[in-house]
Amino acid sequence: MTIDKSKELKTSIQLVNQKLHFEGKADGNNPVSIDYTPPLGDNLGYTSLELFLLSLSSCTGSALLVILRKMEKNIDFFEVISNGYRRAEHPTGFNKINIQVNLKSGNISSQDMTKAIDLIKDICPVLSMLDAKIKVVIEFKIAV
Repeated sequence: MTIDKSKELKTSIQLVNQKLHFEGKADGNNPVSIDYTPPLGDNLGYTSLELFLLSLSSCTGSALLVILRKMEKNIDFFEVISNGYRRAEHPTGFNKINIQVNLKSGNISSQDMTKAIDLIKDICPVLSMLDAKIKVVIEFKIAV
């Protein structure tokens, strides 16, 4: 099996303290602080699940923006808010994620957004990696 190096991503984390505080880096970008909640951590950075939600939000948002721009839609404001709901049992990963897309545009209809959301499921790699056991709901609000 040949590995395409252009498809390879590399990250590293380094322990910062004697608990669970890490500094993470990816390909020369600014470091990010990753920690866990007390008592195991000191709450000095993002938790792994927060980073996952941010990653899902940015992937979803980026995919939507690419599609809407190809549709020649104007976007005056754009935000993505994600809420993850965790299982009670271990591992306490997400079993449901709600993604709310809020945007302002004079020429985007509900039908445009529904079409764009249907298309992102095939192009957002983070969304495509989610297990079928995780219910993902994507909603939107358009302000004029």
